[in-house]
Amino acid sequence: MFAYPSVVDAVRARIGALIFASVAGEDGDAARARIHLSPGPRWFPEDAAICRVHADAAMFVGGIRALLLQSLHPLAMAGVAQHSGYRGDPWGRLQRTSEFLATTTFGTAADAERAVARVRGVHRRVRGVTSGGTPYAASDPDLLRWVHAAEADSFLTAYRRYGSGQLDQADRDSYVAQTADVAEALGAVGSPRSERELGRQLDGFRPELRSTPQARAAARFILLNAPVPAAVRPVYGLLAAAGVGLMPRWTRWPLRLPYLPIAEATVVRAAGQAITSGIRWATTAPSDQPSDQPSDQPSDQPSDQPSGQLGHQPGGEPIPA
Repeated sequence: MFAYPSVVDAVRARIGALIFASVAGEDGDAARARIHLSPGPRWFPEDAAICRVHADAAMFVGGIRALLLQSLHPLAMAGVAQHSGYRGDPWGRLQRTSEFLATTTFGTAADAERAVARVRGVHRRVRGVTSGGTPYAASDPDLLRWVHAAEADSFLTAYRRYGSGQLDQADRDSYVAQTADVAEALGAVGSPRSERELGRQLDGFRPELRSTPQARAAARFILLNAPVPAAVRPVYGLLAAAGVGLMPRWTRWPLRLPYLPIAEATVVRAAGQAITSGIRWATTAPSDQPSDQPSDQPSDQPSDQPSGQLGHQPGGEPIPA
């Protein structure tokens, strides 16, 4: 009887280590120590809305949604298809994006500035022409604004549905404004600074969005053909279903995604809550375990920094990083 807690803790540690290795890669421990333990000022205080959202397991769901939503912009998708290693090296890409988000959210200001400079250097080299003859450049401020808006909306939407705590309107506006600081450091111009403005900008992009063979192929890869080990494929499937369930209705047919409102409001939502709670349990040290109440119920306990991750969960940034 007395051995039970240690067995549970061992299982938790093992699962958490597997998740961390997938997200952070071989150098994850060193990166985590550098991000969280290096002395110096940060861009954001520990209790900032961006830190609460990016530290939560709901980011797994938000990341899938972000990738799907971003793919609808033909210029962003062309950059992915022509320059990104998302098919050949999806885990490496995930780890680079994970480290970038963790560094800019939780790392020192000096490390965040270096991370931004590296990504801007990559963006300067990513340019080309779509199959329809339209030129694009990853450094285009308007394209960066789209990538950012789709990402911020996805992370915020996922946290509101599956996160471990609540965000009131002021928190949500703060999150949007804080993520805009990072986007504009990357070169975006005019990024939204409130939840309402975020919604307006997303609506404003809709005439530019369309279904393309590249976007549909990316959606199939993300949802059906991602190189996930067989043992964890059921878990990934639940995360993918939860991500699709958060997609706006108007995006479903262009990406050939199912729209099952009753199932999404019941079965998919319950499964998403269960899987994000499980990931949160596995990646949080027992002494730091936050409340696992659904976000739409009152909670006055903040989400502590999980120990089994860089500081956030993977998210989408289709411009190669």
